[in-house]
Amino acid sequence: MIVGNGEVAADAAPFIDACDMVIRFNGCRNFGLAGRRTDIVALCNTGRPAKAMLEDETWRASEAVKAASALWMVRDPAHFEALRTGILARHPELDDFFDDYTAAFAGLCASQGKQHVVIPGAIHGEAVAQLRLHDGDPGVVPSSGMIVITHLLNDPAYRQDKIMLTGFSHEGWEGHPFAAEKRLIDALVAAGRLSRLGSTHSSSSHSSTLHGDV
Repeated sequence: MIVGNGEVAADAAPFIDACDMVIRFNGCRNFGLAGRRTDIVALCNTGRPAKAMLEDETWRASEAVKAASALWMVRDPAHFEALRTGILARHPELDDFFDDYTAAFAGLCASQGKQHVVIPGAIHGEAVAQLRLHDGDPGVVPSSGMIVITHLLNDPAYRQDKIMLTGFSHEGWEGHPFAAEKRLIDALVAAGRLSRLGSTHSSSSHSSTLHGDV
């Protein structure tokens, strides 16, 4: 289950907590309303969001972060450094966008006994290629959610898993190509590669039967 920070069905929490693996993002704003199980927190590890999380003792000590066995970095530092010149030529206001805090998150993982994972830059490239097919403009960078989805779909370790989404409102920072991401995800759902969690999935009558496949 991939839990975004958007709206989640009121009855979703028990179903989410029954899943085999739950991934949340950054501040995990839906924690509680969207269940409490957290196996992985995927993080924007560059720029202002990364700096804010590292400086926030409340975030570092939060139940979601403490519960996670791994922190995933969605921005490969070497890949992002290669993007710097091109992005800043178009968006000079993003002067701190490439400030890299990956090492600091690695230290946090070491201190809390968590796995530290950097999603390869090739996954970013694959996400951009797929988004171009659905819009022609991949924005500044894909969202963290899009990177995680692309990573899971391209990792053989998850090939037999049923991957579900909830809390994806496709809204937020204008630098992310949310309209294209929605079209791409809808196409992946139609192709049977993903599914979106709805109220019928999250009812108690479905939780036990779907648990082993999620």
